[in-house]
Amino acid sequence: MQAVGMVVEYNPFHNGHHYFLRQAKAQAEADVAVAVMSGNFTQRGEPTIVDKWTRAQAALESGVDLVVELPVFYAAQPAHRFAAGALAILNALQVHQVAFGAEHPQWDFAALVAAEQHFNQAEFDQYNATYATQFNQQLRAQTGIELRDPNDILAFAYTKAVLANDYPIQLTPVQRRESDYHDQQIHGQIASASAIRQAVTTGGDFAATVPPVMDKALAKVDVVPSWDSLYPILRNQLIQAPIDYLAQTYQMAEGLEHRMKEVAQRSLCFDEFIYGVKTKRYTYAHLLRMCLYTTLQLSENEVAARADHPYIHILGFTARGREYLHQVKKQVPIPLFTKVSQGMRDGFYNLDYRAGKLYQNFTTVEQDLKHPPIMIH
Repeated sequence: MQAVGMVVEYNPFHNGHHYFLRQAKAQAEADVAVAVMSGNFTQRGEPTIVDKWTRAQAALESGVDLVVELPVFYAAQPAHRFAAGALAILNALQVHQVAFGAEHPQWDFAALVAAEQHFNQAEFDQYNATYATQFNQQLRAQTGIELRDPNDILAFAYTKAVLANDYPIQLTPVQRRESDYHDQQIHGQIASASAIRQAVTTGGDFAATVPPVMDKALAKVDVVPSWDSLYPILRNQLIQAPIDYLAQTYQMAEGLEHRMKEVAQRSLCFDEFIYGVKTKRYTYAHLLRMCLYTTLQLSENEVAARADHPYIHILGFTARGREYLHQVKKQVPIPLFTKVSQGMRDGFYNLDYRAGKLYQNFTTVEQDLKHPPIMIH
């Protein structure tokens, strides 16, 4: 069976994703679609609008055959680490074609990756701009191109991961259709995920933009999961933890722990806190991820340990997906499982388990321990 892989968040699954899925399977001439999906927190470090099981169910009912979880230590990361973790999982699952959405599928992303080798690394030591801004300044000087759209940034990251690891993976770009990634308005049956989340938040009409299973799930959302709700947990951690302990947090650098702790002392709501912490040096996405790392008490050592012991958590499959698993499981070089046991909870899966428990501030559904995979017959 030929498989095509996709790296997704499905936050939420919508008609644009359905269109992309059909295009990906057709262009790859694939029998099976395998999705590596972020769990309950996005690449930006924000809680997803509905939990991973609901999103996996929608994907499986809409044509995806196998959904596996992208562990949180890859999911809530900058593009290069996000892409590297996802492609490592797809490669382990013997998926050798990967489709992705792109704003500019005609670009030669391999040439853009090659251009990075000629960057002046000393220029990244400036503190008056974000890393992304400095990266694009150098890329534009080398190639005349800037990576501004999230899908193009990920396309670059996927290409870099394939080349760096010599994966036998063919990358297939699919042109993004109609709605812009950042579009906040719903104009038809295809809308951006951010526009749909905005409609859910404000009570707008989004039903025509999502499949029935997701429409039903979103209709039950009373309070959209956000850092507004999680801020008391984060604030307490910042206030109570000693500064030396906070300094050990993953990616905490340049004295950011002092700034976060000080701003938390005086900020009673999350918006006030994040605006107070923001500087030209850091993007909001980076700071949101730092909020997640801090709340999870995630250390550099723990991330290193988890990265050294990869695994594949299967969230669900169709009959065709089950058949594909039977075809490849003996060739998969890392642990593959469908249920989280107590031993896993207290061992290698503990970080994802903690992330699931944090997300349970928004749902009564147990996110991991002994949760069975979704099976679509």
